[in-house]
Amino acid sequence: MLFNFALEYAIRRVQVNQVGLKLNGTHQLLAYADDVNILAGNMHTLKENAEALVAATREIGLEVSADKTKYMVMSRDQNAGRIQSVGIDNSTFQRVEEFKYLGTTLTNQNSVAEEFKSRLRTGNACYHSVQNLLSSRLLSKNLKIKIYRTIILAVFLYGCETWSLKLREERKLRMFENMVLRRIFGPRRDEVMGEIT
Repeated sequence: MLFNFALEYAIRRVQVNQVGLKLNGTHQLLAYADDVNILAGNMHTLKENAEALVAATREIGLEVSADKTKYMVMSRDQNAGRIQSVGIDNSTFQRVEEFKYLGTTLTNQNSVAEEFKSRLRTGNACYHSVQNLLSSRLLSKNLKIKIYRTIILAVFLYGCETWSLKLREERKLRMFENMVLRRIFGPRRDEVMGEIT
């Protein structure tokens, strides 16, 4: 708890003097627990703001881990920021093409494909962990639907508000949903042919 207060104090000190990217009238230094993101319009501003944050945290006895600190360039120009490296106090920070922030995978191409694959894997893992419940004859179908909605969908659709899906991903989403619903309701018989579909 003390750590959070100290980090909040350092961030507020940096934000007073910060220049750089503004969204909705505020400078973009995002923090959640010990995860801090600095958004900037160019590499120079990013480096200045990172140096200011490192200096502010050092003043109160905190240290930025060079091993855990990464940076990512999101630009239409694929060569933007490739030559430059971000280094502060004899530490050089690694450039990454993607990273996980608050459970969501962000990519330098702003693509949701990797995030969707990751969510599909976690959704499948969640489905397999409750598979015995969904096929149990002891539970009602209404209860199974509640399990599906509250457990499986919550895990699978985490962060989906920011997704812009292509038809391929929409089909995979429907296939996943149909797989779970078939487990709950069982195979359906075609009334005309008498075949299982």
